Amino acid sequence: MKPRKITECVSFLGAQDFDRRLFDELIPLPDGTSYNAYVVKGSEKTALIDTVDPPKLAVLMNQLNGVEKLDYLIVQHVEQDHSGSVPAVLNRYPNVTVITTPKARPMLVDHLHVDPERIVTVEDGETLSLGDRTLEFIHAPWVHWPETMLTYLKEEKILFTCDFFGAHLATTELYATDKARVYEAAKRYYAEIMMPFRAMISKHLKRLDDYEIAMIAPSHGPVYDDPAFILGAYRHWVLDPPQNLVLIPYVSMHGSTQVMVNRLTTSLVDRGISVKPFNLTVTDLGKLAEGLVDASTIIFATPTVLAGPHPGVVSAAYLINALRPKLKYAGVIGSYGWGGKAPETVTGLVGTLKLDWFDPVMVKGLPGKEAFQALDRLAEAIAMRHQSLS
Repeated sequence: MKPRKITECVSFLGAQDFDRRLFDELIPLPDGTSYNAYVVKGSEKTALIDTVDPPKLAVLMNQLNGVEKLDYLIVQHVEQDHSGSVPAVLNRYPNVTVITTPKARPMLVDHLHVDPERIVTVEDGETLSLGDRTLEFIHAPWVHWPETMLTYLKEEKILFTCDFFGAHLATTELYATDKARVYEAAKRYYAEIMMPFRAMISKHLKRLDDYEIAMIAPSHGPVYDDPAFILGAYRHWVLDPPQNLVLIPYVSMHGSTQVMVNRLTTSLVDRGISVKPFNLTVTDLGKLAEGLVDASTIIFATPTVLAGPHPGVVSAAYLINALRPKLKYAGVIGSYGWGGKAPETVTGLVGTLKLDWFDPVMVKGLPGKEAFQALDRLAEAIAMRHQSLS
């Protein structure tokens, strides 16, 4: 795909990766992804903002054929899907200067063996003149690495954000025209990558209120020519209280736990509560993460394996603990054959979250009348707590 003009001085480069299905050997990519780079051409100097994942280097190099002279390479984030092609760009343009944050400088040296003499660091709020165009650098640590920065093109009012506001979405659309599809991809991206850093993101969102923004140009997904769309979405995900929603991640080995999940789901729905069960043996974990953005309550449902929870539930609990969602309440239900400590183990696995725990409902063997009554009482207790939600 050739470079595409955003404005007279800004071109969209990079590569669409329609076939990639796993990111960092961890995150499912049902819609592929993109690695966006941008060329900003001033009257005197030209800058390239970010690069691409190394497997797509040939695409970027072909797009740069029309750029005879490159003065600056802006590295907003050192993760290799954006910086991995930096050495190749430096080799092609031997006089280019790398611009990045002080924290990123040693990381570029360590991760990519970039010559430190070619790196110039910029402070928060510092500007760089390209002649008739000016770049302002905004340090944004922990969105989602410690060295991250944003770049603001003052004259065009374009904010280049790298991973911030990104979406794992491969598309031929330059702009976020299919808002429903982009919203889903951006929410999933936020849930999987940005949610653990909500506290820092809230501060960065507040700071961006001081900028007049005509476009947001991330390094994954399409450009936002309606920046209020994605800014509003982030404010909702980050700042708004959790909703009247219960998630039930579960595994059922011989059917007993499944019966319990079905009963609890029905009992919650009868009380006006939205429920999303996730069978962890087949669940796309990205969907579970996405549900965590909005949920108030999580109920882990597990059979007992060697006196503890099923490994699938252990893995899910570990992930949820790492993502640090806005959850308020939690509980454990499940079955066992002769004994065990599944509830205690699950509680410990999510120990960094400040959760109010319901009494567990653990059943020996196949659940019957008493178990169903206990699950109904749990549903009633959840409903009472959810009454306080705005």
